[in-house]
Amino acid sequence: MDTFKYIQVPPDGSPIEVAPNGKVQTPAKPIIAFVEGDGTGPDIWRASQLVFDAAVEHCYGGERRIAWMEVFAGEKANQKCGTYLPDETLEAIRQYSVAIKGPLTTPVGEGFRSLNVSLRQKLNLFACVRPVRHFPGVPSPVKEPEKVDMVIFRENTEDVYAGMEVEQGQPETKQLIEYLEKSFGWNIRPDSGIGIKPISITGTKQLVRAALNYAVKHKRKSVTLVHKGNIQKFTEGAFRKWGYDLVREEFSDVAVGWDDCGGDPGGKILVKDAIADIFLQQILTRPNEFDVIATMNLNGDYISDALAAQVGGIGIAPGGNINYETGAAIFEATHGTAPKYANLDKVNPSSVILSGVMMFDHLGWTEVADAITRAMVKTLASQTVTYDFARLMDGAKEVKCSEFGQAIVDNLA
Repeated sequence: MDTFKYIQVPPDGSPIEVAPNGKVQTPAKPIIAFVEGDGTGPDIWRASQLVFDAAVEHCYGGERRIAWMEVFAGEKANQKCGTYLPDETLEAIRQYSVAIKGPLTTPVGEGFRSLNVSLRQKLNLFACVRPVRHFPGVPSPVKEPEKVDMVIFRENTEDVYAGMEVEQGQPETKQLIEYLEKSFGWNIRPDSGIGIKPISITGTKQLVRAALNYAVKHKRKSVTLVHKGNIQKFTEGAFRKWGYDLVREEFSDVAVGWDDCGGDPGGKILVKDAIADIFLQQILTRPNEFDVIATMNLNGDYISDALAAQVGGIGIAPGGNINYETGAAIFEATHGTAPKYANLDKVNPSSVILSGVMMFDHLGWTEVADAITRAMVKTLASQTVTYDFARLMDGAKEVKCSEFGQAIVDNLA
């Protein structure tokens, strides 16, 4: 076993192995790293771990179980290790392949960059995957939320989230503005901050490839490339072009682009595209026309939250950051830390619980994923909910975070 300064490796667990093709090979007692998170994270994690362990026991009767390994990031890491993202946390996740985490704190406008973004980029978790569906009984601001059933593939490592920025007023910013004017004739206001937006063929194709493989595996009907290529022609427009190129190069036996079939895929997966602003309108007016979504980093961030709002909010939205080539993955809460509710046993743990469903599917333990999903459906349909949903529902039974987790466990049977 590897020795870390702060992390204790479970002696009775085994590492997950990944085949050369990226296929995860899960032992009976896999070591899974977890970060409990900041703010409400500890409350959420306790409820979620209760559900995960109970579901594994329910499905496998002791023949399999998770060997949990706590790793540190965020405020707890800073207190314990003197840094918000210790090197050994990154190394542990690299070695053990799969992790799950609660929400982490990121200051706005100052301080360190987002820990979530740092984890994705440092571990090359190039696909942010967000399934969005409605659970019966969950309050929604739209008339027919049941029509929303999409899976978003958001590119994780490029775009403006790459963090290539220079600050207004700095000497290097002045130098860059002068260079751009001299070399390209770009007239940029001298009091500007500057950001660079890289979109590569490599990043585009590995993201679109992952979305298409998912669509094939899960028998989805379409993949939509969402972009703003009508304005940003050499970045987002190129994303669109390279996505269609990939369909012709690698997926012509199972998928076809709109321009190559006139909108009639003939039994294959239809690959189409949509301008981002129009897409955000159409997911409200005709969401059943969309299935798997492939898009860039910033668009994906907006789209994920907008779609989550249609089915009950980010409190019930799962997420996974996955490198489909190495099998490495971090599953996570998609919401913030809500520090004012910390240690009150109050908040909704559904985002982490449903991220766990994604994790078990990634591990190949689909029986566990299905069992948790059925129990979640049953619990929500009975109107046993945390405060965020209870205040929007008539006749709901409001329960604590821990009690909601226990209700899901009780509904596993």
